[in-house]
Amino acid sequence: MSNSASVTEIAVTGETNYTVTVGRDLFDRVPEALGPRVSKVLIVHTSTVGKLADDLRTSLQGHYGEVMLAEVPDAESAKRIEVAAFCWQILGQADFTRSDAIIGLGGGAVTDLAGFVAATWLRGVRLVQIPTTVLGMVDAAVGGKTGLNTAEGKNLVGAFYPPAAVICDIAVLDTLPKNEILAGFAEVAKCGFIAEPEILDIIEADVDRATDPTTPEFQRVVELSIGVKARVVSEDFKEGGLREILNYGHTLGHAIEHAERYQWRHGVAISIGMVYAAELGRMAGALSDEAVERHRRVLTLLGLPLDYPAGRWPGLLAAMQRDKKARAGMLRFIVLDDLAKPRVLAGVDESMLQFAYQEIAS
Repeated sequence: MSNSASVTEIAVTGETNYTVTVGRDLFDRVPEALGPRVSKVLIVHTSTVGKLADDLRTSLQGHYGEVMLAEVPDAESAKRIEVAAFCWQILGQADFTRSDAIIGLGGGAVTDLAGFVAATWLRGVRLVQIPTTVLGMVDAAVGGKTGLNTAEGKNLVGAFYPPAAVICDIAVLDTLPKNEILAGFAEVAKCGFIAEPEILDIIEADVDRATDPTTPEFQRVVELSIGVKARVVSEDFKEGGLREILNYGHTLGHAIEHAERYQWRHGVAISIGMVYAAELGRMAGALSDEAVERHRRVLTLLGLPLDYPAGRWPGLLAAMQRDKKARAGMLRFIVLDDLAKPRVLAGVDESMLQFAYQEIAS
């Protein structure tokens, strides 16, 4: 990790090396990230960042033969095979070759989609991710996971495909609604629970400054979170072992998202999932009462929910059993033995799972 004039560069190594750049007003770095041999660029974006996409297109037009825009639906609606096919159609009609490039400009759903389109067009074209949400910056855009949803569940179709670069321009978050920032902070808090308790300290010391994009505290927790992701995926790109720890709170969280037909923000569901995982960790005999309480305290400070209706358990259990993290029908959860000490808990008795759910049931 290197730092210069409040611009931080975080290295991701492994099968492909690339850099995540964090700072403010970084769009002038995009041509360098795209590289010298690109002739055509497709910017995949949503209407909410339409002005940003237009500005980026204008700034790139002097560098490349053709810069095109593909506007896709917001949030999880972007992650459908029909939307990917729309992007493939644009690429085909524009005669995109392997020397051309795709930019994912938007939240985590858009970077997931753009990554999948880049991975599958001609079996792989150059990809630069420019996340415009907290969730996108600290999680979705870093690590090379791409994915689409199906009727049966979230991210069941996808590919591991690393970007050439990730550019996290914090200035684009200045106008983001506060509830969007707070929802994204579920993943920031997750990094605090599984690996970097300094994040929790900063949130507890002053949650308003920690969640204000204009403060050094905000940039610090974002950089710490990206650092956690970068270290984990550098060691385990294809989720053969260590990378599973990034799923803390996600087994139940994804089931809740499915139950809510993806109308809930990801971080809202993951918040409940982390409280559930903390209760499961306590029941597994390792996590202390104080650590469980700290989960509740930090997530409450962030305005995130801690519980879910009691009667929804059978449907959630069925959804978890279909989750891609299950192995041979056996559910796997990430739990903590202590803060920053995650491990896999597999083959848990269903009665224990239900008992833990009762602790978060409203």
